[in-house]
Amino acid sequence: MIKLSDRVNSLAESATIAMAQKSRELKAEGKDIISLSLGEPDFNTPDFVKEAAKKAVDENYSKYMPVPGYLDLREAIAAKFKRDNGLDYTADQIVVSTGAKQSLINSILALVNSGDEVIVPAPYWVTYVEQVRMAGGVPIIIETSIDTDFKITPNQLKEAITSKSKLMIFSNPCNPTGSAYSENELAGIAKVVAKTDEFYVISDEIYEHIIFEGKNHSFAKFPGVYDKTITVNGVSKAFAMTGWRVGYIGAPKEIAAACAKLQGQYTSGTGSISQRATKAAVEADPKEIQFMVEAFRRRRDLVLDLLRQIDGLKINVPEGAFYVFPDVTSFFGKSYNGKTIENATDLSLYLLDEAMVATVTGVAFGDPNCIRISYATSEDVLIEAISRIEKALDKLEA
Repeated sequence: MIKLSDRVNSLAESATIAMAQKSRELKAEGKDIISLSLGEPDFNTPDFVKEAAKKAVDENYSKYMPVPGYLDLREAIAAKFKRDNGLDYTADQIVVSTGAKQSLINSILALVNSGDEVIVPAPYWVTYVEQVRMAGGVPIIIETSIDTDFKITPNQLKEAITSKSKLMIFSNPCNPTGSAYSENELAGIAKVVAKTDEFYVISDEIYEHIIFEGKNHSFAKFPGVYDKTITVNGVSKAFAMTGWRVGYIGAPKEIAAACAKLQGQYTSGTGSISQRATKAAVEADPKEIQFMVEAFRRRRDLVLDLLRQIDGLKINVPEGAFYVFPDVTSFFGKSYNGKTIENATDLSLYLLDEAMVATVTGVAFGDPNCIRISYATSEDVLIEAISRIEKALDKLEA
């Protein structure tokens, strides 16, 4: 038997990827599975982005590229940060990576030593905690609930910070909840961060353009935190470019250089054609993708209307991204056909078996009371999926 490293043995599999894989396997067996498990837009990449990629192929962008990304792409990203976020970054503060997931692990490895505490508000994206553990860090979870719109308060953050605290990671808008912090809410958190020495924030803003109420606000713009913030973003969600695998950071120069140093030892530069496509995306007026945002808004409203008709589900109104995160605790202890629902994982598996609808347990996101439902699919599919969910839940009895 091969003895694998403790590192890989202690690593949890991504629950979203695992559920998507299970869904594909069941579909291959001929079962009519509807998957609402992955956070992937169902739109195609915009034509102007694809044209930029085709042009790059014809212009022979096929050689090794600079580790942190092509200079003109990093300059375009800096201009995007200024235009959309009011942030002043120079090209040497930008690092382009193979997806925002790599941007995150680069940043974590650049800052976190063994034993350092990393504060993660829950619910959180599944990968945050596992990446912190990979770096030898200790995740410190701040719990929230649907009653607080899944947001932490400045006082909660202040109480969680210790002499071992090095970093906080959060997403805004949030995956899995869709909640978005207001400008005033972020300002309160920033005041706490600004007063804490040697403490940094990774602000994951991958869903910044998919927001339905007002405007998204970048954490780094608040007083006293610009030099303490790593802003993570990418093109996968807003531009429907999940398969192109491009993410990027804007960060203090020392941190950006450290991320490029790390990246140079395990992937080097991100794919050349993807980079040229990304340049077209970040240079585009955000209005180019507004049709997608409006479609997500309609789907959100449809899903909320349908879910409100199901007795026992407790929901809030997500302000961004493309997820709802209902509290399902009223179904705990109920049974059907010999199966008793003890927790959100049981309920998610029950819905897969009985309704043939794939969701993701909230346990994976640090909240055992909820499940995540992605509405990144067509309205017809959503109507059918939620109808199936309602029928399956109606079968559960105390």
